[in-house]
Amino acid sequence: MSVAEKFERADRADEIVARLDRLPASRPIWRIVLLLSLGGAFEFYDIFITGYVAPGMVRDGLFTPESLGIFNALAGLGVTGTGTFVFMTFAGFYVGTLLLGAVADRFGRRAIFTASLIWYSVATLFLAFQSTGFGADLWRFVAGIGLGVELVTIGAYLAELVPREQRGRAFAVNQIVAFTAVPLVALLAWLLADASPLGLAGWRWVVLIGSAGAVIVWLIRLGLPESPRWLARQGRLGEAERITASLEAAIAAEGLVLPPPGAAVAEPGGPGGFAEICRPPLRRRTIMLSVFQFSQAIGFYGFAAWVPSVLIAKGIHVTQSLEYSFIIAIANPFGPLIGFFFADRVERKWQIVGAALCVACFGLIFAGQTESAPLILCGVLVTLANNWMSFAFHNYQAELFPTRIRARAVGFVYSWSRVSAAFAGLVISLLLARGGVEAVFLFIAGAMAMVAISIGGFGPRSTGLALEKISR
Repeated sequence: MSVAEKFERADRADEIVARLDRLPASRPIWRIVLLLSLGGAFEFYDIFITGYVAPGMVRDGLFTPESLGIFNALAGLGVTGTGTFVFMTFAGFYVGTLLLGAVADRFGRRAIFTASLIWYSVATLFLAFQSTGFGADLWRFVAGIGLGVELVTIGAYLAELVPREQRGRAFAVNQIVAFTAVPLVALLAWLLADASPLGLAGWRWVVLIGSAGAVIVWLIRLGLPESPRWLARQGRLGEAERITASLEAAIAAEGLVLPPPGAAVAEPGGPGGFAEICRPPLRRRTIMLSVFQFSQAIGFYGFAAWVPSVLIAKGIHVTQSLEYSFIIAIANPFGPLIGFFFADRVERKWQIVGAALCVACFGLIFAGQTESAPLILCGVLVTLANNWMSFAFHNYQAELFPTRIRARAVGFVYSWSRVSAAFAGLVISLLLARGGVEAVFLFIAGAMAMVAISIGGFGPRSTGLALEKISR
């Protein structure tokens, strides 16, 4: 290919991107957002079963040293019982995000979104029928790999498909839909805690319901186009043009006027590959987001995954702790719902900082409560703040890297949250045993301070800007 032809192809790719960014808010755009979000709902269901099914698994004797087999070796690291299940969950996430995040850059967003959803649905199905802690931990690790890939892919997919003026709201809607799975899993865990339909323990039914994602994945897939932005940057201009034209025609058919495309913004070139994120100018962003991810997971999963155990540590009965956890979990979709109204009006980095500080403050207040009403209220406030932070940072991290390496870059920085979550499980287990609930929330507050420093001090602006401009 001649130099002139390369420039021509690059110009055509930039023009396609400019056409995407001028698309108005419309039914075709929001339909894609909702379909991706439904896939994300199964993902969140699967992620959050960790804390809610663990008490039932303990009661069935799955986490005795004998049942854990070789995984009991984690006791040497201080990880025992339920901690091994949490540890293997995040170990799988780590492998999926770090080692396999790049596959979405290689094979496309749509294909990997589908494959990863099937992957973890099938692994979760096997998990439901395990009778030993070894089997449960093994299949949780396998499921975690698929979940890690899915988490990376959805963020890249949404950022590239949704026009720049709507990205914040799109991520908010995505998280509203996805987080509805959390109160669902909490409700099912509570209702089935002491039940055994058809002879299967209640926790097994909670897991089985989550695996149902594989049944509807193909229906979701049929309504999703590939990312035209990714196709254009891959040189597959004909496919990118057809999908973009199809979106434009569907929007025009609704009677909406398409504004003229803005000035095309070229994506800065680079060598591609993993090495690019470790060199200037992207290195600063990579370090900043890695520190952020390591810190935010301590607050997010340190609370969400340990709510039942924290409540039990306060002297609340297992069944009642699941009831309280369900009430707190109802708040999950409301964090991004509130955020929807200012997602594209307030700079993204300051939303993350504000949410992190709220997690720290409300968490410390939660630690000092003993009565049910203030305990639940503070738990709700921590949940709202965590989920506000979640939808904002999923958007933010996907915006900060070029399309050619977006998935692998997000996978790398996000992998630090997997390391952190596994580390947090170990530390929280020790703190809960030796220092009580107060020590746990002091640890979480410190992590949230690091979030505020990393993003507030070193994060660039992104709200309302073209992805290609942010990449510069």
